[in-house]
Amino acid sequence: MTRAGRASDEHRCPSCRARILTQLVGRIAALNVTADLTPLSPAQQAELREPNRLIWCLVTTALGTHRLRWTGRDHPDTCPHQHVTEHRCPPTTLF
Repeated sequence: MTRAGRASDEHRCPSCRARILTQLVGRIAALNVTADLTPLSPAQQAELREPNRLIWCLVTTALGTHRLRWTGRDHPDTCPHQHVTEHRCPPTTLF
């Protein structure tokens, strides 16, 4: 069994084909997160942040894999990593 926050799966969304990362984030009460891999500017982060849509810190390990971290009150303002948000497929036209 893998530890929460360690196992991740980078793939494409079956609906919109966007690059996404699915991972358990946290140690005790882990959240199952599916995040877009498109980096966000600080202005985009402020625009997209909602009570039920969090911003995540995307850390690239020495092996080139990605890990998501919380961006809570203790997250540094000068963080050198990219930041991403929960994936939501764009609206589509059916007809």
